[in-house]
Amino acid sequence: MPGLEEFPYFGKNFKKMVAQVSPALDDFADFLAKLSPRKLLEYKASPKAQERLNFLLAKNKEAKLTAGEQDEIAYYMMIEHLVRLTKTRALQRLNLKKQ
Repeated sequence: MPGLEEFPYFGKNFKKMVAQVSPALDDFADFLAKLSPRKLLEYKASPKAQERLNFLLAKNKEAKLTAGEQDEIAYYMMIEHLVRLTKTRALQRLNLKKQ
């Protein structure tokens, strides 16, 4: 996940939002990781989604994003957080099976 310093308009509010959602994201990540750890580790964003995020990140460096675009980046960041949590849990499950 990119550093929050790249998104000055999130600041403390985004960190607070992630902290408030974390238990729910944790539970959901655990649930997903139990389904198919190997498939989860293969997950990547679609080229279309990655292209859109790259566009928003580039635009953020050059100009101010609209409120809708800021929300869109916030969603991408939350999804990225969930994906990382889930992949971490999937790896843990696979490592436990090996032992």
